[in-house]
Amino acid sequence: MASEAAGLLLIDDDVRLTEGVARYLRHAGYRVDVANDGFAGLERFEAGQPDLVVLDVMMPGMDGLELCRRLHERSQVPIIMLTARGDETDRVHGLRLGADDYITKPFSLKELEARIEAVLRRARATPSHQDDILYDDGELRLEAHSMQVLRGTETLNLTATERRLLFLLAEQPGRVFSPEQILRQVWGPEYEGQTEYVKLYVWRVRQKIEADPERPAYIRTERGLGYRFVPQPGKSEPGATTS
Repeated sequence: MASEAAGLLLIDDDVRLTEGVARYLRHAGYRVDVANDGFAGLERFEAGQPDLVVLDVMMPGMDGLELCRRLHERSQVPIIMLTARGDETDRVHGLRLGADDYITKPFSLKELEARIEAVLRRARATPSHQDDILYDDGELRLEAHSMQVLRGTETLNLTATERRLLFLLAEQPGRVFSPEQILRQVWGPEYEGQTEYVKLYVWRVRQKIEADPERPAYIRTERGLGYRFVPQPGKSEPGATTS
């Protein structure tokens, strides 16, 4: 059964699909609200503040990509996008806009339930670092217990998955993590082989934490190997080294 009766918002213009999916997810223990177009979905979101949104890409009026953008202007709620076309462009665009996952139609209800559980698990997880301040160089600050990321005095709006990726790298500065290692530790075993998530999420995190995302200082790419976190000169944590 779904832990703590998480609230879901299902948005899709296919009424028969939403009825069937909602019935299945309620039986699995979730609280489920439904909307059948983008504008109604935005209203239902603001009224209900769900824990996760399942959102179709292709809808009349306001499509799923635009709705995803609007939702992330208001909240860091996890979003799973549904696409009927299996088009890589849709997937990449959705992930860049802030979606946490995508599923291609047709899909099995068990697959959708597993993805929902995985996304909620990432959203609720906390870093293993025991100290409150994981990293602070005077410009970028990572607070472990609150999972806050700040640049100067500004709190950055990172999604749960973005924070998990950043904190994973920052917990072991200088260590190179392969895409497969990042995928396994951030996304989980359900995502084996889907390393495109890692590349897109590294891009997303760089857009938010780097002064120049095209020339990243904190998250460096080691070609053919993976990614590493590089502490910068400043009042960084004792023991942190630069490279």
